[in-house]
Amino acid sequence: MLSKKTKYAINAMLFLAKRKEHGPVLISSIAEEQNIPQKFLEAILLDLKNAGYLNSKKGRGGGYYLIKDPEEVNLAEIMRLFDGPIALLPCVTYRYYERCEECKDEETCGIRDVFLQVRNETVEKLKASNLAQIIDRESELGEN
Repeated sequence: MLSKKTKYAINAMLFLAKRKEHGPVLISSIAEEQNIPQKFLEAILLDLKNAGYLNSKKGRGGGYYLIKDPEEVNLAEIMRLFDGPIALLPCVTYRYYERCEECKDEETCGIRDVFLQVRNETVEKLKASNLAQIIDRESELGEN
């Protein structure tokens, strides 16, 4: 399940992507518009800034803004940043591999094979879903 932190990060990134051409946005504005607790949002935005997705400007007219194109930011990246591995088993993760304690033979493990397929399809779908596509989907759904 997606953590609240990741869900809030995605919502904040979408909010900033939609306002990319309008300059920096105050944390309080993002928090209010997206119904995210401001203190929690501050930590999330700082993590996103440290990861190279956002930047901030201090003073009048300041706030946070997206420094990557919305087409370049996919859901897999955001999820891994906040929740770690996407896989359901440690033996099928891409960046966080760990051998399962009870496993006798990974090569012939049917359980591992099923969860590897699930992970691969999930990651493929998440990598194919970037901020720009989500914004487009929301626009299309709003027209119906």
